[in-house]
Order: sequence, then structure tokens, then C-alpha cells
Amino acid sequence: MRRQGLEAIRPKRFRPQTTDSSHSLRISPNLLLDGANRSQAQGTVIVGDITYLPLRNGRWCYLATFQDKLTKRIVGWKVAQRMTADIVVEALKKALANDRIKPDAIVHTDRGSQYASNQYRRLLADNSLRQSMSRKGNCYDNAQAESFFSRFKAELLEGGLFENTGQARSETFSYIEGYYNRVRIHSSLGYRSPEEFEKLLNDKQQRSTRSLVSRLT
Repeated sequence: MRRQGLEAIRPKRFRPQTTDSSHSLRISPNLLLDGANRSQAQGTVIVGDITYLPLRNGRWCYLATFQDKLTKRIVGWKVAQRMTADIVVEALKKALANDRIKPDAIVHTDRGSQYASNQYRRLLADNSLRQSMSRKGNCYDNAQAESFFSRFKAELLEGGLFENTGQARSETFSYIEGYYNRVRIHSSLGYRSPEEFEKLLNDKQQRSTRSLVSRLT
């Protein structure tokens, strides 16, 4: 890249901002503070958040995501014009429909009212999922989700704007499903993409299972 005069696109310095949590709804404890509850296997710890996407008309649309903490795959997402409970419910439903979250998994978010809504909590309960929320005023509790948004905006928007919500939805689909999950490498995954890392985990699990069956027979 140096020989060709190329420079990588870098996200702006990561400065997490808290979601407005000034509501009277019940707050769930932070289950990730206990080391035993940290990501041990694929689909067991999921982190979620919402971000603003700028439009050319000066308004905003919104992106909600859920990400596997271990593999970094975006397992569910939704772009919508309004930042209501529906956006996080639909994003989580997508993850569940894709069979990317295991029963009894921890789903960690900030304290935003969307995550404290009855609608969202009912979906968690119906699918035997455990809710976890960041501590008050501590955005670093959900740093992985915030970090994804930083890279998303740096690599896709590059400081620009979406023409409308439809374009934001289409471009987000291409970025997440076509690039981020399948192609984009992460140093923390041994310079593999989430999809490649998942394949490595699955191969190891299959070898372990075959070895166990061989010993038992």
C-alpha cells in the first residue's frame, strides 16, 4: 500500500456516547461483569446497540444490530425511520430466525428505553434469553457494539450521507451480509473474517466429537 501511495480508511477515535436512559423502567443487571458469564462459545453472548445514520435531507434513520461477542458476526440488524422498541425487536427476531442465538444466552445492551420495553423483554423471555445491561454512565460496558458502529461509518459512509432510508437499508445489507460477516478480517480472530472463524470453531467441534465417539466405541 505504501508503494502504491494508498492509505487505509481509519475510523475516528473511539469515543462511546451513552444512550438516553432517563426513564423509569426496570433496569437489568450487568451479567458480563462476572467472568464466568463472558463469551465461552458461539451464540452464548450477544451484544446490541442502536446508532444514527445521516440522510441528505438533514434527517436521520437508525440502525439496530446484535453481534456475537465471540465471533463478531452481526447476527441480526434492522434499519428504520424511527428509534422505537420495534427496531430492536425486529433485529433480534432476525437473529433468532437465523438460529444464531442459543437458549439461555446473554443479550447485553445499554439502558435505552427500547431495551427496557415490555415488547422487547417479552421476546427475550419467550426465547429463554437472559437480559444484561451496562452500568449507569459506563459506555465501555458495551464497547464492542460501539466499536462496530465506528468502523461501519468509517468504512461505508466515509463521512458522507445516505440519500434516503431505502439506500441506507440497501447499503447496510451489502456491507454487513456481503462484506463484514464474510470478508472483513479481525486481528482478534487471528486475521480471519467472522464466517471463517466460525468455520474454524465448527471444524474443531466436529473433530472433538469424532474423537469422543471413537474413544467410546
